[in-house]
Amino acid sequence: MQPYLLLLILRQAAPLGLAVLGQSVCIRLLSLDLSFGGVAMVVAFLMTSGAVDLSVGPLIILCLGFGVLVGAVNAFFITKLNASAVIVTLAMSMVLGGIVLALAQYRSPADAPDLLRNFGRARVGMVPVAVLCWLAIMAVMAAFLRFSTFGRYVDVIGANPRAAIASGVPYVKVMFTGHIMSSLFAVISTLFLLSFIGVGSLSIGADLALNSLAAVILGGVTFGSGKGGVLGPTVAAFMLMFAFNFLTSLGLGEPGKQMAQGAIIAAAAIAYAARGARH
Repeated sequence: MQPYLLLLILRQAAPLGLAVLGQSVCIRLLSLDLSFGGVAMVVAFLMTSGAVDLSVGPLIILCLGFGVLVGAVNAFFITKLNASAVIVTLAMSMVLGGIVLALAQYRSPADAPDLLRNFGRARVGMVPVAVLCWLAIMAVMAAFLRFSTFGRYVDVIGANPRAAIASGVPYVKVMFTGHIMSSLFAVISTLFLLSFIGVGSLSIGADLALNSLAAVILGGVTFGSGKGGVLGPTVAAFMLMFAFNFLTSLGLGEPGKQMAQGAIIAAAAIAYAARGARH
């Protein structure tokens, strides 16, 4: 593979790689986050429509604050009301998407701010700055999960939530933190997408949830173990993007992408069921 093509695919994989970091934490906690699509739509609308009269810096801070709010609301319903993570986060995505579609009748998404577009084009030598930022964030996240108390709590809760709660692990706080982190990564992922695409879109990030789920599973993180690193899902995000580009070159495009997603998730579900049967 030519170095330029490799770097191009790495740049394309950066938004998915960031989303994967948050999704992997949720899955290790025996939860799930399907609200990525709705979060992406709101962030793209706020950053490109001009509906909020703020400069780029405050807009980014507003989007990050919105991510914290979405993650906290998801975690509240999941932990306090014992609601299904799938239903809660999917409903959140649908509600957010509906709000954006309604608002877009009055203000349509437009060009991304120059700061974001310049970031998307910036390079250090041949390497896109976005790729370097992605890898740096990944390294920090890996160290945080490996050496922090939060990371140890994630392992314990994922392995056996009831035993973790009985032993005094702050289950609710950890779940809130995990879902807030996931939503924040969804926001950052969307900012990266906007920097590459250069314009807002009502369909931006629509496949982030399923692709991140597929990449996490492909990277070796499974429900019911609490275990799983950051490197595996990160490599899987790149491999998925490589596969999608390969399928596109064969003329399969979106249908091929959906078949690949479905095959990966189905295979993981079968493997998980077989694992449970052995135990």
